[in-house]
Amino acid sequence: MLRTPSPTRPESLEDLLDPKLIARLEALDVASRKVFRGKLKGERRSKKRGESVEFADHRPYVVGDDLRHIDWNIFGRLDMLFLKLFLEEEDLSLHLVLDCSASVDTGEPNKFLFMQQLAMALGYVGLVKYNRVACSAIGPASDQDSDAQPAELVKSLRDLRGKRRVHDLSRFLCSLEPDPGGDGASGGFGEACRRIALSRRGKGVMVLFSDMLIKEGYEAGLKMLVGRGYDVFIIQVLSPQELEPDLAGDLRLKDIEDGDREEVTISMPLIKRYKHTLAAYTNQLRDFCARRDIMLLTVPSSTPVDKMVFDYLRRRGLIR
Repeated sequence: MLRTPSPTRPESLEDLLDPKLIARLEALDVASRKVFRGKLKGERRSKKRGESVEFADHRPYVVGDDLRHIDWNIFGRLDMLFLKLFLEEEDLSLHLVLDCSASVDTGEPNKFLFMQQLAMALGYVGLVKYNRVACSAIGPASDQDSDAQPAELVKSLRDLRGKRRVHDLSRFLCSLEPDPGGDGASGGFGEACRRIALSRRGKGVMVLFSDMLIKEGYEAGLKMLVGRGYDVFIIQVLSPQELEPDLAGDLRLKDIEDGDREEVTISMPLIKRYKHTLAAYTNQLRDFCARRDIMLLTVPSSTPVDKMVFDYLRRRGLIR
């Protein structure tokens, strides 16, 4: 796939999200297919009994219980001691992970810009609903101010919480630059996933944005991400040109990431074979994810961001 010529690089929140879309996002919340315990009091209900203001049930008093939780009205009527139980409100951790490899900086519309915009939309929803939000980038990035792992294999912004941190997230996303590629270097996905898995705190939802065209293989890395209790979603972004190639003639192709070259003659049978191979690869990825309870959504970069959020992601249970 050809690199996008002079791709648009966002510089602010307004470049990432339309103000009208931002207003619509206020009513949404991030959801999980699982129930997690949070560390701080947030805005979602838990099945765990706690000390919030919403009454849940009674249970008989036993020696050692906190006398402040006794229901004295029941004691006055029945002359028996019962404790009031409450539904505890808890926060949900949202971790956004963006693939910054060279292959995502391709296509029309540009795949990486689409990933930045969608990550900002989900991050905005999480921050407005007072969830803990983190964002990590796999691969080189331009901003040197944030904490970075050795060789910038993983760069992260952590512990964002509340609407006042929206611009911190947008600045981080705007600072990211895909790997220029073409220098013969490749690999790093599995190690990056290992670092992310070891560094995350608590439990919650993780969303990986990538084209998943990973030459070294994705299996080891994804196993790392699901091994520590996160509800993992993968949004695989492919360009319209990858789904429906418009190439023809004799070409010399160069791998955008590791520089490998191959001379080919583009013909209809070759295009058909390419489509079959791409479909087989995506189906293999989908089967791999299904066996590990990972939700996979494959979309073209031409998909409107509002349609992604309000239609596709809501139907898949990531947004409510």
